[in-house]
Amino acid sequence: MGTRPWIVDDELWALIEPLLPPWPERLPGPRPVSDRLCLQGILFVLYNDIAWQLLPLELGFGSGQTCWRRLDRWQKEGVFDRLHRTLLAELNAAGELDWSRACVDGPHPREKGGPDTGSSPVDRRKTGSKHHLICDGRGTPLKVITTATNVNDVPLTLALVDGVPPVASRPGRPRRRPEALLGDKGYDSNPNREELRKRRILPVISRNGCPNIKGLGKLRYVVEQTFALLHHFKRLAVRWERRTELHDALISLACSLICYRRLKRAAAP
Repeated sequence: MGTRPWIVDDELWALIEPLLPPWPERLPGPRPVSDRLCLQGILFVLYNDIAWQLLPLELGFGSGQTCWRRLDRWQKEGVFDRLHRTLLAELNAAGELDWSRACVDGPHPREKGGPDTGSSPVDRRKTGSKHHLICDGRGTPLKVITTATNVNDVPLTLALVDGVPPVASRPGRPRRRPEALLGDKGYDSNPNREELRKRRILPVISRNGCPNIKGLGKLRYVVEQTFALLHHFKRLAVRWERRTELHDALISLACSLICYRRLKRAAAP
């Protein structure tokens, strides 16, 4: 990672630019700030967790309000979700996705308010939201869902599994199911085990009241590493976006950047 990770290089821009909606012709008013500069402004906020209105104008990325509006426009067009799927396909084509297993987990970030919040199970005077993540066996993020902190992990298990997008770029049908799903005791549920088996996924989930499955922790550590990578983007560690869809757009952008770095490492000599 460079000293200015919010700078979009030519390779990343070549992936993103075709996904962006075109600007209407003869748009009234001054010429809009270029999409590439606005994206760098969004990334600056994502990395540094500053208020949108405090985005320094001297950076040349436009005002914080301009970048926020561009984020809102791109979110409505599903740009970052499509970018994430594109990069997953690139990783899959390079043989960098491990479909032999997937891991789920759900620690929660601090939150300042808005929808999809609820009382914290450790302090009911505070509200918060929670990230539920499923990643492949190497820690590549496949899907993240945001809920209130007091939402149990069990109901989200199947939503995470079914939310994994179909990933193509290899011979055969697009892949979206791991061979096994690894989870801690927070995901202990016999009905979920049955549903996973119907999907031809082997549940490897510790049971409440029993010792943990031997060696499970050594396989699940990748999901904790992925959470650390996600929360390296400071805007995600503390949720400030009151609109869940904008927060989720930033999550998809962060997942895309994690995938892009892994793709570059795989391509390096």
